[in-house]
Amino acid sequence: MKKADLGVAWDPGWQWWNIGGYHFTVVGEGHVAYWDIREKPSANANIWEFGFTPVFRFIKNSGYIRPFVEAGVGVRLLSHVDETPDRRFSSSFQFADMVGVGAQFGEHQNYQAGLRFQHLSNAGLKHPNPGINFSQIYVQYNF
Repeated sequence: MKKADLGVAWDPGWQWWNIGGYHFTVVGEGHVAYWDIREKPSANANIWEFGFTPVFRFIKNSGYIRPFVEAGVGVRLLSHVDETPDRRFSSSFQFADMVGVGAQFGEHQNYQAGLRFQHLSNAGLKHPNPGINFSQIYVQYNF
């Protein structure tokens, strides 16, 4: 399966707990993603995913390159619950938890790149609950 994700981020500029040149912050992310299911036979070759995640970061205070670690738990809605004839999500509602590393960089900190591991499941609210994992590389431009 291949996944393409378009996200919009909002940074309210909140900072707390300065520790050793780093601080905690939170960013809100909205996502629209497209899953291209390559497994044959597929019940739905394409699935759309819509959602929101608050992302907590521990990021360096200053410098041209500011590394960070991040984690978040959000909600997602899927357009279809059937991936293949024998693999099915029990509901369109899913939770999306993720952890990652990355860096913000540039003269005005307009650029960001990172690596994330994401898990989607309904947290056992309804069965079956197979869940799915994604490894993601991302780039971002901050306006």
